[in-house]
Amino acid sequence: MENLVSLSGFPEGDLEATIVERAVCDILREVFELHGFAGISTRAVEPVKELLKKGETSKEIYLLRRLQEDPLRAASSKKQLGLHFDLTVPFARYVRENAGRLAFPFKRYQIQKVWRGERPQDGRFREFIQADIDVVGDGELPVFFDTEVALVMVDALERLPLPGVTLLVNNRKVVEGVCESLGVNDVEAALRCLDKLDKIGAQGVSEEMVEAGIAQEAIDVLISMAQIEGNAEDVRAGLGALNVSSALLDEGLEELTQLLNECAERASGKVRAALRIARGLDYYTGTVYETVVEGHEDLGSICSGGRYDSLVTVGKRCFPGVGLSIGVSRLVSRLLSANLVSVTRPVPTAVLVAVTSEEERSLSNSIAAALRERGISTDVSPEAAKFGKQIKYADKRGIPYVWFPSSGEVKDIRTGEQVKADANEWTPPVEDARPQVRPA
Repeated sequence: MENLVSLSGFPEGDLEATIVERAVCDILREVFELHGFAGISTRAVEPVKELLKKGETSKEIYLLRRLQEDPLRAASSKKQLGLHFDLTVPFARYVRENAGRLAFPFKRYQIQKVWRGERPQDGRFREFIQADIDVVGDGELPVFFDTEVALVMVDALERLPLPGVTLLVNNRKVVEGVCESLGVNDVEAALRCLDKLDKIGAQGVSEEMVEAGIAQEAIDVLISMAQIEGNAEDVRAGLGALNVSSALLDEGLEELTQLLNECAERASGKVRAALRIARGLDYYTGTVYETVVEGHEDLGSICSGGRYDSLVTVGKRCFPGVGLSIGVSRLVSRLLSANLVSVTRPVPTAVLVAVTSEEERSLSNSIAAALRERGISTDVSPEAAKFGKQIKYADKRGIPYVWFPSSGEVKDIRTGEQVKADANEWTPPVEDARPQVRPA
């Protein structure tokens, strides 16, 4: 038989990992809906021409074709399909195609798998789950929605079993305004370089900017700007010391400080400015977001996003938006590898109904049906072995209770406590009703 090998970057979760992943998605879904976001799903594939519209992503796209299809013909076809590499591009297409029946501002969340052909590494996969929230307007979108999505995501992150998480924010108008004041023409190059500051350091950024043709005097100011962080007052003071000015800078600074002040009132200490954040994708036009997890800075940002004023257009009609995305698989991977969480049991089953004999299996099935009718996850023993063996079977699977039909008793096999019970009335403690994911 051919040896089976794991496929790098395509993770398969075991029982406990699946429970943690589901718990994280359930928390996110609950928080998003509490804040008025409606869930949608989009297809896994898009035309490649659609996927290539925004940003340099050709190396990340997995192409889709039939086995018998000629590969050269498929690659040159205008109908060539690819798996989506994020949820923003298909969402933009969804808004464009459904604009006539959507109510704006449209608040949506989406939790789905995506695929990227990048090199797998710790916390980065080729197949993974993302969870996105976006607010999209018709023609205009008030800037207060930039604050709203930030606070929604802070709420969600606070409910997850994580150490402290800080949401870092910037506004690309600030960076572009500084570039404008300094006479830097290739703003996109400056943004791409600044976005690498945490990875390659100030010297590395400086060298890349030199290669991009940016003057050294401008480089020094841009790197000083990128080191500004803190609250609204810190940002204003830091930028003031740089002696730069432009109308675009003033506009971005006003938007950024408004967001910081409102977040300080409603989520004190959870949102902080970091002017080094630029976000590499070219469709962001205003606020940009990233996160840092306390004690796990090496993980990078588990949640990021920003404002985009022209991602979706239909003729002269424009649909601006703002959104954030959580890398669920990346987050779950760290929760498990760093032992940040524990799972109370690996299966949903709360009760195993024992079978006294095969002739009496129908009684066990009836008890199980009564328990399930009241929402209690129940299984029936696969064989009428000695009770000791059936208890071992339950213990091996992590099932906490065993029900004995002949005596009408239920046993907590963890403590040994055994009591009389009626299948139409007995209920396990709340903490035993479903597997629990707890901070370790």
